Amino acid sequence: MKIFEENESVVRSYCRSFPAVFREARGAELISTEGTHYLDFLAGAGTLNYGHNHPVLKKALIDYIQEDGITHSLDLYTTAKERFIETFNRLILNPRGMGNYRMQFTGPTGANAVEAALKLARKITGRTNILSFTNGFHGCSIGALAATGNRHHRGGAGVPLSHVSRMPYANYFGEQVNTIAMMDKMLNDPSSGVDKPAAAIVEVVQGEGGLNTASADWMRKLEKLCRKHGMLLILDDIQAGCGRTGHFFSFEDMGIRPDIVTLSKSLSGFGLPLAIVLMKEDLDQWKAGEHNGTFRGNNHAFVTATAALEHFWSDDAFSRSVRGKSRLLSERLNRIVLRHGPHSLRVKGRGMMQGIACPDGETAEAVCTRAFENGLILETCGSNAEVVKCLSPLTITKEQIDRAMDILEEAFSAVLSEPVSSRSS
Repeated sequence: MKIFEENESVVRSYCRSFPAVFREARGAELISTEGTHYLDFLAGAGTLNYGHNHPVLKKALIDYIQEDGITHSLDLYTTAKERFIETFNRLILNPRGMGNYRMQFTGPTGANAVEAALKLARKITGRTNILSFTNGFHGCSIGALAATGNRHHRGGAGVPLSHVSRMPYANYFGEQVNTIAMMDKMLNDPSSGVDKPAAAIVEVVQGEGGLNTASADWMRKLEKLCRKHGMLLILDDIQAGCGRTGHFFSFEDMGIRPDIVTLSKSLSGFGLPLAIVLMKEDLDQWKAGEHNGTFRGNNHAFVTATAALEHFWSDDAFSRSVRGKSRLLSERLNRIVLRHGPHSLRVKGRGMMQGIACPDGETAEAVCTRAFENGLILETCGSNAEVVKCLSPLTITKEQIDRAMDILEEAFSAVLSEPVSSRSS
């Protein structure tokens, strides 16, 4: 690994937790140059919902390249984009009553989509302020970072992060505190110091923020709050979308209709960069070229995304399988908590983005380190990196889930039996 350490910036992070050189990957497994097989419960931070190198998606891409299909096209019309739009409308938007949403292809990352969404909301409303939420994560570019809560990431900005009012997310203060009523009072009070917002940006499941979840009731009340105060509702579905919670959108069984939805990560289905802003038709108020970018629309990603939609979303079999695996994951995680820390550990999350909250970040890190030594890759999340986060491909088998949970249980058993003083030695 010397070449990486000598040439790559010290900003690198994941490789510090998983010190191996990987050469190939299939399904839910990563394989190192030493031939070690690892179960991948990181999955590109939620980018590989359909696993590594899925054969259907891989064939579609190889065929397209061999036929000299267009790679780069700015926002020109291409057959790859045409087919994606038609398929996304037919299989995703129309069946969910969302046929009135327009698609904007932004730069290729989730942060690009968030930046465009915030910019559009401000343009439409004429307001500058944005409501964001405690523990929210929306990206590391300046606008998205201003809406992000994490102190570590915010500290790298180098400039003041402004035009955002932070509000308490869902049960941030516990079940007894009505955070929607709190926001409503502040927005009604001309002396609260909160400027009228252009939009509220929210995640149904806070992936990086600690697997905190919002209930359907809270989301419906937030939507009503937005309507009451003339602000748009932006739903950041970058990590929780594309099937991660058991439905294509994390919010689709909640009875809400966000004004704007941001998607990226697993949208291409193959790990290729692709991001979209979905907006209600009347909100598509851009002037031509007013928000652009060289890589707004990746044709290779269109090809694999279309193949993924046709293969996985033509009926409800895939989403039903995800919900079944979610139940198995939940059962195994709860078993670990009951056996090894019923008073100190807690299961968090929803669907196939669940994890275990530990007493502190040191414990969570030690668990992940021990798991990696035994062939399981997973990361931490949360305010103090105290949550061990399970984010496997959705195509993982039940046998692989059981094997991963056996490794994770052994890691918790080993770490929690150690004296605290020995963990850092």
